Amino acid sequence: MFSEYDIIVVGAGHAGCEAAAAAANMGSKVLLVTMNMQTIGQMSCNPAMGGVAKGQIVREIDALGGYSGIISDKSMIQFRMLNKSKGPAMWSPRTQNDRARFAEEWRLALERTPYVDFWQEMVSCLIVKNGKVVGVRTSLGIEIKCKAVVLTNGTFLNGKIHIGEKTLEEGEQQKRLLQASLNN
Repeated sequence: MFSEYDIIVVGAGHAGCEAAAAAANMGSKVLLVTMNMQTIGQMSCNPAMGGVAKGQIVREIDALGGYSGIISDKSMIQFRMLNKSKGPAMWSPRTQNDRARFAEEWRLALERTPYVDFWQEMVSCLIVKNGKVVGVRTSLGIEIKCKAVVLTNGTFLNGKIHIGEKTLEEGEQQKRLLQASLNN
């Protein structure tokens, strides 16, 4: 069913999209695995790119040939230069983006990138042989071979959800699966 991939990227948020594009643009055959094809490149509830910290990362990714800045420009609804009252070293560009358009532009960019394939499913564990990752196993039990895996699970591996006085651990199942994979 699957051929062997050079790279499997798990997770299709901003980091996963950038990782898949970078690897494919370097000639690697890439499989981008996501739990939901409709949420590729989805922005958080604050649909902004840039600012003092994130803006630095976006500019570094852009300098390396990444897509985040380009996608931000294509989906922007407002642009501001932050910290204009301070010196030029503190100025920081930020865009507010149309969330749906941002995700759509990411999807289109990845679909146009040669060597990127998509798969919608949850990765349940890594396949490790002789101390080396050689593939992934999905929640349906499908094994997909590769030379390397890039995990871009975001904060979901060790997150906490605060609702009023309650705190819930998030990502415990993912942590257990990852640990079980490494112990095999």
